[in-house]
Amino acid sequence: MSHIQLINSLLQNELSAVAAYQQALNKFRKQTALGEMDFLMSSFEDHKAAVFSLQGKIKRLGGTAVQDSGAWGTWAKITMAGANLLGKQTALKALREGELTGFEEYEKALQDHELPAEARSLIETKLLPAQQRHMRTLDSLLDAVMA
Repeated sequence: MSHIQLINSLLQNELSAVAAYQQALNKFRKQTALGEMDFLMSSFEDHKAAVFSLQGKIKRLGGTAVQDSGAWGTWAKITMAGANLLGKQTALKALREGELTGFEEYEKALQDHELPAEARSLIETKLLPAQQRHMRTLDSLLDAVMA
């Protein structure tokens, strides 16, 4: 897999995350505590920023950034739609699964020794820490919902 394909794959995950958080925000806007809403909005903004950063990296490497989230995004939309019907706890679990998948993809990308240094730096300093932060917060929200 070329660097551009690899980064495009990461970009597709981020596009999926944006779509999933958008659905969660739309669904829970009326029935969510302020702290939860702040978290969902903050994570949504983080993922949008990641999309922008990855698109920039792809362009600087001379590639063309993907425009949609592909099969993974379709799966995320279906999962979130079902989760939203089943309630907040299920939706939060679906978001947590998505964050874990993104985390694992970033970890895998870092194992590619040919990954350009600026892409590696972006993943290590911004994208991976954001995934970890999102997972911790989702764990806290899930604990609160299940209590």
